[in-house]
Amino acid sequence: MGPVDCHCHLAAPEFQEAKVLALVVVAEHSGEFERIIQLSERYPGFVFSCLGVHPIQRIPSGCERSVTLKDLDEALPLMELHKDCLLAIGEVGLDFTPRFASTDEQKEEQRQVLIKQIQLAKQLHLPLNVHSRSAGRPTINLLKEQGTERVLLHAFDGKPSVAMEGVKAGYFFSIPPSIIRSEQKQKLVKQLPLDSICLETDSPALGPEKQVRNEPKNIFIAAEYIAKIKGVSLEDVIDVTTQNALKLFPKLKNFLQK
Repeated sequence: MGPVDCHCHLAAPEFQEAKVLALVVVAEHSGEFERIIQLSERYPGFVFSCLGVHPIQRIPSGCERSVTLKDLDEALPLMELHKDCLLAIGEVGLDFTPRFASTDEQKEEQRQVLIKQIQLAKQLHLPLNVHSRSAGRPTINLLKEQGTERVLLHAFDGKPSVAMEGVKAGYFFSIPPSIIRSEQKQKLVKQLPLDSICLETDSPALGPEKQVRNEPKNIFIAAEYIAKIKGVSLEDVIDVTTQNALKLFPKLKNFLQK
């Protein structure tokens, strides 16, 4: 059994990812939903869809801004339409990077957008694929306050001590190939139990080389580095992280057995 890429952004028309078991593809806004659904239909049993509204939105001019409730209102009907083929709700979360969310009003609107998507995930009995840049503690605290149980915190950039609060809540953390150049990710993996770790690439971002397009095949780079830090075999890392992904995404197991 190969590894599961638990968080990636893909628009490529073809996939030739040798030995990767499954790709969990996330959305950032409603404009991506149809393409992601089409990919999952074209590659059944390999590409799995997550639909959600990201805390940072790109506008037509190419600039980025903090999410609004209007962005979510536009997306919710499409999420409802495709609910039966979703693996999770995502990519959702909080992003308090100062250049995007500098006011209390922006941060509060992000929280409200996230709360509504947490409620939707509960209604649909789906896990959450979560972004938490510059907002690790607020994100984990909000998820816990809302009673969220099945969570993947992708590319977590907070302190290991904050991450351990998520571990106590039963949340999983996915690690990208950029771990080989990130001291923060290396410290995080040292602290996290392997039973709480999943693999991701976040393709096309967070690759082993800065500003070079990342691809799902680079998931093995993340796995190898985790094995080095943990002092275990690559095979053990792939086995445990894949089992973690199947626990987090129960529908994944059903799809793969078809």
